[in-house]
Amino acid sequence: MTGLTSFRGVFAAFGLMAAPASLAVVLPQPAFAQAAAGPVAPVSAIDAALTRVMMPGAGSFAARAQVVAAAVDQAYDLEAALEASVGPARFAQFTPDEKQKLLSSFREYTIARYVSSFGKGSKATFRMTPDIRNSPVGSDKIVSTQIVPAGGGDPTDVDYVVRQTSSGWRITDVLLQGHISQAAAQRSDFSSTLASGGAEGLIAILNRKVQAFAAE
Repeated sequence: MTGLTSFRGVFAAFGLMAAPASLAVVLPQPAFAQAAAGPVAPVSAIDAALTRVMMPGAGSFAARAQVVAAAVDQAYDLEAALEASVGPARFAQFTPDEKQKLLSSFREYTIARYVSSFGKGSKATFRMTPDIRNSPVGSDKIVSTQIVPAGGGDPTDVDYVVRQTSSGWRITDVLLQGHISQAAAQRSDFSSTLASGGAEGLIAILNRKVQAFAAE
């Protein structure tokens, strides 16, 4: 599938067991190494990487994953995103070794989901709106974007929650239609696995999802 319908499939992946559909979009952004400064910088980094992996001739899944991995490492505060996705209280109970292993699997899952969700082929346009809003929580900012289907139709709003860190601005959450939190959806989806299998159980499921994405 292509267009807005398949883009909604991307955000079905907010639930761990949901398999995302493919969407390729044209994102006319600069190379992520030259992305804009400030709160929009991490969003521009992701956009630029997706531009590369969605182009014809972008290569194998592994090759595209390398491009996305560099952007994810630059753009995300993955530990903060993971903590929000499992819940701060539960995250605090993990041992340092469990945290390290889970973070590694969560990183691979985040990368593979992007590569699988934003495939090659179709076209849509991506817009970053000029307004940067204050998050209702803490000092985070919200950078708003839209994806418009190539054939027209209503755009899908995708907001990025970004946080100032010692390494610059980093993404900590993604909001669909302005209010559906990726971290909250994942926390709901992860909870039963964590309750029954702990960190090792979640690591195993994340690793299986990575393999499934790569095989699509």
